Amino acid sequence: MALPKILSVYEKWTKFSFGNRLFSWFFARWAPYFKTIKPLVKELRKGYCEVLIPKRKAVENHIGTVHAIAICNGMEMAMGAVSEASIPDNLRWIPKSMTVDYTAKAGTDIRCIANIENKEWQVGDFGIPVEAFDDNDVMVAKAVITVWVSEKKPKKA
Repeated sequence: MALPKILSVYEKWTKFSFGNRLFSWFFARWAPYFKTIKPLVKELRKGYCEVLIPKRKAVENHIGTVHAIAICNGMEMAMGAVSEASIPDNLRWIPKSMTVDYTAKAGTDIRCIANIENKEWQVGDFGIPVEAFDDNDVMVAKAVITVWVSEKKPKKA
């Protein structure tokens, strides 16, 4: 069975020293709003994705911490990458809802981790847990992003 396209590109590009940056730039162009956080995909494999949001002025709020919406953007990017890397060939997904809890101030770079290694894809609502951590491994936010999963329509001959 062939690797999903996103994993194939990730594995090819990350063999180079600048590969993670190049892949992150490429993936952020896929959904251009991701560019606003200047993300770095630190790790991507079937069932797991880690995205880094560098703390910089453009993503800060009025008290100098990483803005909640920037964190949501990073969590959605991690969810999207893990979904593309993991979903079976006969299924497709689209985001449906997002429930977020902000658990601590986000005063450093933020790592957003989507982990569905122990979940089986199913048609209908599919909740993907995503957590965000600061440099001290303090959880600053947690979310469940629900995607709608459906069967792909057969291709016409």
